[in-house]
Amino acid sequence: MEMPTPSPADQALHILEGSWSGQEKIHPSPFVPSGAVAFGRVVNRLALDGFAVIQDYQQETAGKVNFRGHGVFRYDREKKAYILYWFDSFGLPPSEYVGDLVDRVLCLTAITLQGHARVTWDFSHLGHYHYSLEVSPDGKEWFPSIEGRYDRSE
Repeated sequence: MEMPTPSPADQALHILEGSWSGQEKIHPSPFVPSGAVAFGRVVNRLALDGFAVIQDYQQETAGKVNFRGHGVFRYDREKKAYILYWFDSFGLPPSEYVGDLVDRVLCLTAITLQGHARVTWDFSHLGHYHYSLEVSPDGKEWFPSIEGRYDRSE
C-alpha cells in the first residue's frame, strides 16, 4: 500500500518549522495589569510524515520560565481550514483554533473559556516572523494581548 503524501496545503505549514526566539510585549490585562516584556522560545518540528507541525513553546520573564504551551498544527481537508490544537500550562481544556494561511500569514481564531482569541503568524519577512495574540469579549472588537518578533535561532 502506498501512503499518501502531504498536499500543497499541508506543506504550506512547513514555514513554521525550526527553532525561533524573540522578545514579546505583553499588553496590560487583568492578568498582568501593568503589562510586561517577556522572552519566547519556540521549537516547531514536522510530524506524521509532514501532515502536521508540532510546536513546543516557553515564555520567560525575569529569567524564569513562567508559561509553557504545546500545539499541533494541521490542515483539515474536509473543513478546508488550518487547525491548531493548543494545550498549555494554565491547565485549562485544550483549545481548537481554525483559520487560513494566505500570502505567508497564518491567522486562526478560537472561542476559549476566557472569550474569543485570534492568533497571527506573519512570515512575510525573511528569517523572522511576527506573532500576535488578540482577545475579544464578543469576536467583534479585538484587543492586543501579546506581540512579538521571532528570529530563527538554529
